[in-house]
Amino acid sequence: MLKNSKIIVTGAASGIGKEIVKQCLKEGAVVIACDINEESLNDLKRSIDVRNVLHTYQLDVSRYEEVSRFFQYIEIEHPEINGLVNNAGIYLAKNIVDYQIDEIDKVLDINVKGFVYFSQMFGKKLLQTERQGVIVNMSSVSGIEGSSDAIYGLSKAAILGLTKSCAMNFSPYIRVNAVAPTMVNTPMMGVIPDWRKEEYLSHELIHTPVMPEDVADTVVFLLSDKSKHYTGATFDINNGGYLR
Repeated sequence: MLKNSKIIVTGAASGIGKEIVKQCLKEGAVVIACDINEESLNDLKRSIDVRNVLHTYQLDVSRYEEVSRFFQYIEIEHPEINGLVNNAGIYLAKNIVDYQIDEIDKVLDINVKGFVYFSQMFGKKLLQTERQGVIVNMSSVSGIEGSSDAIYGLSKAAILGLTKSCAMNFSPYIRVNAVAPTMVNTPMMGVIPDWRKEEYLSHELIHTPVMPEDVADTVVFLLSDKSKHYTGATFDINNGGYLR
């Protein structure tokens, strides 16, 4: 389904990002996996027995200069890139009144600015030559319904706005869509308070947990030509939660 695709995935070394990498490779794509954790990237590469189709790059998505250097590398090594999955993010599970200023900056720098930097540079590269491409942004149910962590919630709501605006700015060449999962069984879920988990799950109409591979399936669909008529859309993978 992704043959002839070259896809950048941020936050690629664990959780949903790692599963997205695996599914993209399975569907025939070449993947450039980015993460701040170089050791985890090395583990990812060792765990996947593929050559010449998985490339890794260590960087901090919140640092403009590092992202700029990465796209210089892309221009030289992978100029035919045509897909981007903005997935890197953090969740501190704190009440807004307990946030310190440096923590606010960190969440917004990674969860919002990182998406902006990658979208800007990816979009500029493809638009210059009027090439077709796809961006998939990882949002969250928290961006739709709110979150007990207000800073995280606002960051994921911002991604929904970014998705719609980029869909307009990059048309007709780049399709841009968002995925907004409910809670998914990843390391990040470990910091969510039990009461919040129970509250989210109580709204769900389907009782089979959403797994990283389920989210990855949707991302692969959005990266493929099977979703060629979707742009500016949000795919809320939440087992039917919050319908009322």
